[in-house]
Amino acid sequence: MSRLSVRKTYKLYIGGAFPRSESGRSYPVTSAKGDFLANASQASRKDARDAVVAARKAFPGWSGATAYNRGQILYRVAEMLEGRRGQFADELGGARKAALEAVDAAVDRLVWYAGWSDKIAAVHGTANPVAGPYFNLSSPEPTGVVAVVAPADPLLGLVSVVAPAIVTGNTCVVVASEPSPLPAITFAEVLATSDLPGGVVNVLTGRQAELAPWLAGHMDVNALDLTGVEDADLALRCEQAAAENLKRVLRPTAGDWTADPGLRRMTAFLETKTVWHPTGV
Repeated sequence: MSRLSVRKTYKLYIGGAFPRSESGRSYPVTSAKGDFLANASQASRKDARDAVVAARKAFPGWSGATAYNRGQILYRVAEMLEGRRGQFADELGGARKAALEAVDAAVDRLVWYAGWSDKIAAVHGTANPVAGPYFNLSSPEPTGVVAVVAPADPLLGLVSVVAPAIVTGNTCVVVASEPSPLPAITFAEVLATSDLPGGVVNVLTGRQAELAPWLAGHMDVNALDLTGVEDADLALRCEQAAAENLKRVLRPTAGDWTADPGLRRMTAFLETKTVWHPTGV
């Protein structure tokens, strides 16, 4: 007698837990050939609000952790991701060799950002020359809660937008790739089984057009990464919604995710605090 395999249920990832959408909605995910793969949860605005609350709750502890500790945790995430290399390659689909190379690139990207955790402050901060008996020091600090619309690349692209936001001390709410959301939820399982505190990264699956403008206008979201928004009208709506309060906005960008990422994505969500201190005191 043959047995039925246990089909995976893809849920959201909010506050370190895996709830279903409060709306009860889901949408079908298909392969590049049009074959049915699974039903993904279709997050609602209530789910997005819960994710922002979880990200805000996690922010003091995560931003207050040492940069070295954040780097250690990202390295642990890379370890866990590499341990599930075959599973991610299966979910990415396509040619096996290319899928494995994409997983390896995502692991390498995490390790690269982990290495920058305790170095970005030295590179981006400075001691300013001033005329007077003072020290004048500028140092970077995390912006806060970052809403991220992930690019179409479901793993390397996802890692490339999430890692720089959190390594610098921010927390985030991520809207996963709409057509290919499954690797994002499996990546959330990696995060949940690593040392990353719950709420630092929250992953929503669903419709960009429904979630992105609402997150853009949320008053407790401090920054907005529109990298994955391909529709120009939607991007404009998000930028207009973000203008309701002071937000840093990273506009949509298309590029080669295998290229050297540079420091831009880390510095995009950092604030510079300058302190004056009299000498000899």
